[in-house]
Amino acid sequence: MKLHDDYDEHSGMTPTVVMTIVAVTVFVAAILVVVLLLNNGKKNSGNGVRNDVEQEESTSPIILSSEADEWKGSNLHPDDLDFWDKYPPEETETPVTEESLPREQVENDPSTDGKHTLVQYADGSEEWVLISPYLPKHEYDFTRLVCQSGLMKYYENGKQVSYVGVDVSKLQDYIDFVKVKKAGIDFVMIRAGARGYGTGQLIVDEYFSDNLKRATDAGLDVGIYFYSQAITKDEAVEEANLVLQNLGEYTITYPIAFDMELITNDTARTDKLSKTERTNITKAFLDTVEAAGYKSVIYGNKEWLMKEIDMSKLTAYDVWLAQSADIPDYPYRFTMWQYNNRGSVDGIAGMVNLNISFIDYSEK
Repeated sequence: MKLHDDYDEHSGMTPTVVMTIVAVTVFVAAILVVVLLLNNGKKNSGNGVRNDVEQEESTSPIILSSEADEWKGSNLHPDDLDFWDKYPPEETETPVTEESLPREQVENDPSTDGKHTLVQYADGSEEWVLISPYLPKHEYDFTRLVCQSGLMKYYENGKQVSYVGVDVSKLQDYIDFVKVKKAGIDFVMIRAGARGYGTGQLIVDEYFSDNLKRATDAGLDVGIYFYSQAITKDEAVEEANLVLQNLGEYTITYPIAFDMELITNDTARTDKLSKTERTNITKAFLDTVEAAGYKSVIYGNKEWLMKEIDMSKLTAYDVWLAQSADIPDYPYRFTMWQYNNRGSVDGIAGMVNLNISFIDYSEK
């Protein structure tokens, strides 16, 4: 066979070129082998994962066809499977205010319903007492009260319309009533006497006549009070007559007061009296005083006036309230108020009770 003329046995295919081609071929083949090995590894690992999944699925509960049908036909929503709201919410303390209480509870609260008033008893206990709608109420505006040098005064339209007073007995010993008058005192209530709470004996205050004379001479308006322990109406009349008999020739311009009080830390002859009996005894004393032409007044603290006597039977008489406070909270009508039992007034040694009268009895 004859070769082509262009063929040259000694062309450029030298041994070096041949070796290079062989090396490249081997390198490529090696790369292909590595790629194949890697692909086989991934297949094996995928098979392992699938085997694990198949094993897990084999341990899952088997849902029967009926159950599957039941789930398919249910109306459950994914939110229905949220079980977190089944746990009770964490409780937090919310402050109790009047706004947070039911309306009925607020309206029935005696401290806020405006229908009750708090009575504090001598033993320290307290009670919310219903205010009677039938008893006359006071009409004072206590924003008009002014305390000047320890003396309480009441103003209307910038004008003082009240009167300052003290009440005294032998406990104050000798009193310089001229100094008392200069200290700004307008009237004085003088104790005429008392009945013993144990023996029932009547006693005239040993300073009564002297106090009555010198207070009148000093230009002070004068009233009288008697400390009662009467247990019958007859004894009450007896006490009133004792006061009238010892007035002598002096004219008094302020009322004669009936003062019956609860005895603390001891037993008293009046302890067993009923409310009705106390009321009748009080009325008997006051009626005797009024029949003699004098003005009368009932003295008592809030407990006495609201719990120990029946004020619905005594509305014809004025009230002298005893309550040591900046503002009294006795709801009913009263004309005099003893607001301080530890007062100090020039001319009187030691402490003395201070009073304010909302009317001028000297003009009545």
